[in-house]
Amino acid sequence: MARRFIKEMGPGEQFDGVTFLVASKDLRTTTQGSLYIHCVLADRTGQMTARVWSATEAMYRLLPEGGFINLKGRSENYKGSLQFIIDAVRPVDTKDIDLGDFLPRTENDIEQMWSRTEAIMGEIEDPSVKALIGEFLNDSQRIEKFKIAPAAVTLHHAYIGGLLEHTLNLLELAKLTMPRYPAIRLDLVLAGLFLHDLGKTDELAFDTSFRYTDQGQLLGHISMCVNWIEQAAERVAATTGKPFPEQTKWVLQHIVLSHHARPEFGSPKYPAVPEAVAIHYLDNLDAKLNMSLRAIEQDTDERSWTQFQRALDTRLYKPNPLVAER
Repeated sequence: MARRFIKEMGPGEQFDGVTFLVASKDLRTTTQGSLYIHCVLADRTGQMTARVWSATEAMYRLLPEGGFINLKGRSENYKGSLQFIIDAVRPVDTKDIDLGDFLPRTENDIEQMWSRTEAIMGEIEDPSVKALIGEFLNDSQRIEKFKIAPAAVTLHHAYIGGLLEHTLNLLELAKLTMPRYPAIRLDLVLAGLFLHDLGKTDELAFDTSFRYTDQGQLLGHISMCVNWIEQAAERVAATTGKPFPEQTKWVLQHIVLSHHARPEFGSPKYPAVPEAVAIHYLDNLDAKLNMSLRAIEQDTDERSWTQFQRALDTRLYKPNPLVAER
């Protein structure tokens, strides 16, 4: 059958031979003691929950987490959201897979975004900060990954090019807002924004699906980038023949360590310099707005409110009141 995307589906449809990416899977037990599979299916247009009732461990093993599966089943409405009930599972020949059907991608031009990011980085004036950032800009392998990496597995900017889009958004926001605060050292803000999520290039895998690497699970993007800053400072010192300014290095490392602001969100330090405070709130603003707008865009239900968004602790109101009042 012709390719059907999640965004095009509605409740009450039958499917035989539709292929999805298995984003996650979990083998669970019903209150009656029988097994069922709870999984999340995905394509480039979104995700939906799926269930296999009266499941077996063999069927659970057949579902390739992070891989592709051909399914027979039906869609239904469950508590206001689309759900897929799987009746049969068939393996997929990966040579027949077009990854463009399954991995969401930024709507913006990646090379144009990168050119603008490079241009803003070129505005940094402090020689030490400029030299340190140059160590990252000149790492062609890192930059190629940075251009296409998602910013997250499932939350904000979770699509190819999402990390670059998020970073550029923050750089543009900083250029707009920081002149209102002349005491803020803009060079540190621009460098900190470029670095704050750079570790996600190694924390996340984004070849056939979005998932955490082993290194990412064990270390996390924050600690990885802090180490990279240390190493870059050492290379700058070796090149220039003089020590890298320690307080500059510490503040940049602190910005990375504190940009999530709280330990329960992954930051071992609270923001303790004004530039770190600015970066935390700019980062939070762009992430939350992206999650809000995409949640509304991807919600196909006709009701006025989205489903509860756990990351935002609320449901979102979808109608545009300015249009409704005309």
